[in-house]
Amino acid sequence: MNKNGSKYFNTAILFDEALIYLLEKKDIEYITVKEICNKAGVNRSTFYLHYESMNDLVEETMNYINEKFIDYFNENSKEFIDKIKYSSLEDLKLVEKKYLTPYLTFIKDNKKIFRASFNNPRGMSAFDKYNHLKKHILIPILERFNIAEKERNYLISFYINGIMAIIKEWLNTDCKDSISDLEDVIIKCVGVC
Repeated sequence: MNKNGSKYFNTAILFDEALIYLLEKKDIEYITVKEICNKAGVNRSTFYLHYESMNDLVEETMNYINEKFIDYFNENSKEFIDKIKYSSLEDLKLVEKKYLTPYLTFIKDNKKIFRASFNNPRGMSAFDKYNHLKKHILIPILERFNIAEKERNYLISFYINGIMAIIKEWLNTDCKDSISDLEDVIIKCVGVC
């Protein structure tokens, strides 16, 4: 969907917010296009001008949510990237609580849409969401540790899929374990690897 035009952008936000609202009430598989349109205050034909299917809306809503997260997190991203470049190797870590906390809090606050994303990873490009993490954090850290280029993609794939599996399990339990407990599990798993 083209968000460049303000009319398209405003309509997209109406649909995104309607889906987020409805996800707080019920699971994605029980939400209808009619309900989304009613909540958004937009007619059904407008929905189909923008989207081919409900999966298209869910993917766009994930992007919308991720943009909100990135905007929130960007305050510290330059500092974090500088730390990767200039800190000593002893102080350099793949995962730290101060970066996990906002990430996991954000997932918990938006758990219904993340759960929907995990239930349809191919249709929603769930794995593509980690390209920013890979490019700006994981590759530079692995480069600093002189990990051979041919090994990096394997390690990154293992790392990302492992974190995603932990988060998926956490979402399956409706995030009942505390964020601090989950951070400890992730850090322990990364430390073992």
